[in-house]
Amino acid sequence: MRISAPVAYILLYTALYAAFGVASPFWPRFFETRGLSPQEIGIVLAAAMLTRLLAGPTVGMLADRAVSLRFALAVCTALAAAWAAALLWVHSFALLLFIAVFQAASLAPTTSLADALSVNAARPRLAGKEFEYGWIRGSASLAFIFGTLTAGQLISRTDVTPIIWMNLSFLVVAAASTALLPTVAPPSSPPLTRKSSVIRELGELLRIPRFRMMILVTSSVYGSHAMHDAFVVIWWSAAGIEPWTISILWSEAVAAEVIVFFLIGPALLDRLGARGAAVLAAAAGVVRWSVAGVTTSVLALSILQPLHGFTFALLHLASMRMMQALVPARLAATGQSIYAFGSGCLTAVLTLLSGILYAKFGGVAFLPMAILCAVALPLAWLGFADERNRSVGVL
Repeated sequence: MRISAPVAYILLYTALYAAFGVASPFWPRFFETRGLSPQEIGIVLAAAMLTRLLAGPTVGMLADRAVSLRFALAVCTALAAAWAAALLWVHSFALLLFIAVFQAASLAPTTSLADALSVNAARPRLAGKEFEYGWIRGSASLAFIFGTLTAGQLISRTDVTPIIWMNLSFLVVAAASTALLPTVAPPSSPPLTRKSSVIRELGELLRIPRFRMMILVTSSVYGSHAMHDAFVVIWWSAAGIEPWTISILWSEAVAAEVIVFFLIGPALLDRLGARGAAVLAAAAGVVRWSVAGVTTSVLALSILQPLHGFTFALLHLASMRMMQALVPARLAATGQSIYAFGSGCLTAVLTLLSGILYAKFGGVAFLPMAILCAVALPLAWLGFADERNRSVGVL
C-alpha cells in the first residue's frame, strides 16, 4: 500500500501520541490505585525515566549504524504494547516497577526515531513543497488530546484500567503504521561503520557549541515539567477536581501545543528566531510554575494551562530547526537521542525529587521548577543562537 509520506507520518504520529495521551496523564493515578505511596510512585516514574536515558541513545546509535530506523521503530513500539498488556495483571510494587522499567526501555527510542525519520532523514514533501514538521507534530498533539479526553470519560476515581487497553491498542496501530513509511534514501555522507568509535560519534556532536547549549536549555525547561507530569493529577484530585475536569485541563495544555505547532510557532520562529523562541519558552515556564504552586482554582488553571504551548511546543519547534542545521543526516537518530537524553536525565532526577517534595510540601513543590526556568533564561539568550545571531550566541 502506497500513500504520501506526510500522510504516513501523520498516521504514525497520531497513533503513537494517542497512546501517550490515554496513559501519560494518568500513570501516577494508576499506580496510586494499585496501592503505591507517593514515594513509591516517584521511584517507579524516576526508574522508568532513568531507563529511557540508557535505552534511547543506545537504540538510536544502533539504528544509525544499521541504517534501519524504521525497523527499529516498529520493534520498539510492538514491545511497548506487549509490556502495557502485562500491567493488567500485576499489583505489587516490585512487579509494577519491573514492567514499568521494561516498557520505558521499549518506548524510549520511539519518539527520537520518529523525529529522526521525519525531520532529519525523510524531509517529507507534499505537492512539491516541503511539508512543515510542525504540522506532523501538531497532528500528534491533537491525537494526544483525543486520547486524554477519551480516557477521562472512561475512567473513574477507583478504576483507571481502561487506559491500559487504549494504550495497548494505539501502540499496536503505531507499530503497524511503520510499514507505510517511505523508504529513506541513504545519507550523502559516509555511513557509520563498526570501526567507528561511539565516543567519536558523540564527540562529533558535542563539539558543536550550539548543540551543547541547546541540550542544556531544553533539558532545563523540559525538566521543569517533572512535578506537573508526576503529581498534578494526584494534587488536583485531592483538591476535589473531578477526573473529567482534569482531562479537560490537561487537554487544554495540549490544545495549546496544537495551536503553536500549526500556527503561532512557525510565525514566532520567523520573527524572533530560535533564540527569541527559547527565551520566551523559559519565561513562560517561570510564570506557569510560579502560579501553579499556589492555586487549585479551576478558573486559574484553565488560564494557566495554555502556557504549555510555549514551555514545550515552541521550544521543541526551535530545537528541531536547530537540529536540521546542526546534525549530519548520518547521525540523525543519535542526535535526537542525545536531545531526549538531556531532558530525560534531568526529568528523572526531578521526578524522584518531586515525590519527596510533594509528600512534604504539596503544591508548593512547583516553585523549584519556576526557579529552574529562571536559570534557563540567560542560557537561552547566550547559547540558543540561530544563523542571524550565531556570532553573539556561541560560547
